[in-house]
Amino acid sequence: MSVSIDTVYQRVLGILNKEQRGYVTPQEFNLFANQAQLDIFEQYFYDINQFGRIPGNSTEYSDMLTLLNEKINLFETSASMVYNVPLESFVLPADLYRLGTIIYTNSTTKNILSPTLGPNTPVTTTEDVEVERINANEFLYINSSPLTKPKNVRPIYVANTSGIKVYGDVALIANVKCNYIKEPVKVEWKYQMVYGEALYDSTYSINFQLHPSEETELVVKVLALAGLVIKDIQMYQIASGEEATNTQQEKS
Repeated sequence: MSVSIDTVYQRVLGILNKEQRGYVTPQEFNLFANQAQLDIFEQYFYDINQFGRIPGNSTEYSDMLTLLNEKINLFETSASMVYNVPLESFVLPADLYRLGTIIYTNSTTKNILSPTLGPNTPVTTTEDVEVERINANEFLYINSSPLTKPKNVRPIYVANTSGIKVYGDVALIANVKCNYIKEPVKVEWKYQMVYGEALYDSTYSINFQLHPSEETELVVKVLALAGLVIKDIQMYQIASGEEATNTQQEKS
């Protein structure tokens, strides 16, 4: 599921040329396209916060929270975290946009009575446990009390500029993973020059990762940005007005 970058570009050019309002170069379009994608993506999180405060509906295909989660789910992923020894912390994923749950895989070894190996046979079991986030200024108080001191079965973590530090019975350096929302990839309309014309190159172009329903919104946002560059205030106003109408319709 994605939105073709060429479709958006051609629609933008078609509207501008029809109205004889100017031309947007591929370089300009790529800048506008990435800005539009990030604007739409960031708005998802504000909309979820807003719609979470009002009653939804039981209609299968029109509940706004369900629709927004469907759009965000395209970017949900998980990854094992790598421990950076010099920094003494786990490195966050390079494509991180919103950090979700931190998970530690806790290993426990117990001695059991085995019918074949006899008594005191060691057996190791693993369990994924959620790591609780705390503020850096809380760590000393939490770690100093026997009741709140972190354990491998109840770990905590502190986030800093270099990554995150995870504490259990001791500072943990392995078996940690995270769920997170990844950032949309940077889109790009690639082309080959043929007889002085820029022809679309699908092999090296990068499409939008947004939900297909966002195609019209992308066109409108790019047109608004293009209107500022080509110094066409009317085009900017038309596109901004269309965007405002769409937003009002979605939230009414």
